[in-house]
Amino acid sequence: MITFAKPLYFLLLLAVPLFVYLYYLREKKPATFKISSLGAFRKSQLSWKSRWYWLPDLLLLVAYVLMVVALARPQSSTSHTMQTTEGINIVITLDLSGSMLSRDLQPNRMEAAKTVAAEFVNSRPNDNIGLVVFAGESYTQCPLTTDHAVLLNLINSLEMGLMNDGTAIGSGLATSINRLREIESSGSKVIILLTDGSNNQGAISPLSAAEIAKNYGIKVYTIGVGTMGEAPTPVQTMFGIEYRMMPVEIDEPLMQQISDLTGGQYFRATDNASLRSVYAEIDRMEKDELKVESFTQMTEHFEIYLWIAMILSLVALLLRVTFFKTLP
Repeated sequence: MITFAKPLYFLLLLAVPLFVYLYYLREKKPATFKISSLGAFRKSQLSWKSRWYWLPDLLLLVAYVLMVVALARPQSSTSHTMQTTEGINIVITLDLSGSMLSRDLQPNRMEAAKTVAAEFVNSRPNDNIGLVVFAGESYTQCPLTTDHAVLLNLINSLEMGLMNDGTAIGSGLATSINRLREIESSGSKVIILLTDGSNNQGAISPLSAAEIAKNYGIKVYTIGVGTMGEAPTPVQTMFGIEYRMMPVEIDEPLMQQISDLTGGQYFRATDNASLRSVYAEIDRMEKDELKVESFTQMTEHFEIYLWIAMILSLVALLLRVTFFKTLP
């Protein structure tokens, strides 16, 4: 694309209508001598000189326009950008125990966690992200991938009842660590662990898993989800599932220890808004390292307009003193 470094010079083109008007007045000036009759000239034909006498003036006008364009300095630009993005390896580790159906978050903890996790994935298009779920046991729902469309489908498909009930935090951490240690990458390695209870299942203690994470350089951000006090929680009765107010029992000291040991941070999310703000805070702290090299090279094009203007002016001058020469 052509741009102009000095576009204000185009104001000089406002003089073009004035030149045309002056030329019109010159051609309409009274004759220098009078004759009694034009009859003798009616059958005569105009010579090519008479037909083209205006050509030198037109060439000068075009030359003036081209000189104005040259003064405005037309330029073209060539831009080059080289971008290198170092993605971060993240495993989202979600608690799918029965208490995640509690309705202190809307419509319940699990659905709120799924929605906000999907928003987090969409906010980090350059990252390698995986999904691990746990209850009384744990398994990998999605290995680390940059194909976020597949990951989002797997997040949305999460349901209760896929595993024995319970809260095996240590097992969930261990499975997540296994996924990350297999990745050969210079990028950061992060686990986002979300739970609403305390560890009561699994053969691996959460602190032992945190020690292993520390040894592999993996940071663990822990999120305790649930209101302070009590929450409407599903309970199996002889009449079916009923919601009763049950105490929210999150082992916050354990969550704090895990995050402190691995260099992460512990958050408490008591509603949908605070859960969303937790993920936003993690997103802010774990930003990609982005290196961009760019340059723009400008190429001047005024010379061609100037040369054409000079040639047209010279041709107009030669025509005026030769073929279209007039008597004084």
